[in-house]
Amino acid sequence: QVLDFGWPDLHTPALEKICSICKAMDTWLNAAAHNVVVLHNKGNRGRLGVVVAAYMHYSNISASAEQALDRFAMKRFYEDKVVPVGQPSQKRYIHYFSGLLSGSIKMNNKPLFLHHVIMHGIPNFESKGGCRPFLKIYQAMQPVYTSGI
Repeated sequence: QVLDFGWPDLHTPALEKICSICKAMDTWLNAAAHNVVVLHNKGNRGRLGVVVAAYMHYSNISASAEQALDRFAMKRFYEDKVVPVGQPSQKRYIHYFSGLLSGSIKMNNKPLFLHHVIMHGIPNFESKGGCRPFLKIYQAMQPVYTSGI
């Protein structure tokens, strides 16, 4: 059985997608003792890390005593191979997902509207000081607006 849950490289998946991936993994692993999950990734390791970390949180909620060693092995793999390259947004989404599972965060299905962006101070990214910021806005993973520099 092969399931494709892909999303663009260097982007964090929507929380709904993380939930779907974890549910599919858990359903498959609990269907038979010999079932395994193999994760394949065509991008950086951070994308794989999002799935591994999310499932570690998810399985901690639904795990039986026998799954404790598997979780420990997965945690060691995650810490040794994946964590150093995670993007800040990917790490943030793992915290969001953990909050959803614990009930400390609730999902808001209402649309959000971006009215303005305020930058306090000018970052010093160029050799002579300053920067030339631009804004790119995505909706459903599709760019809908790009400002001038």
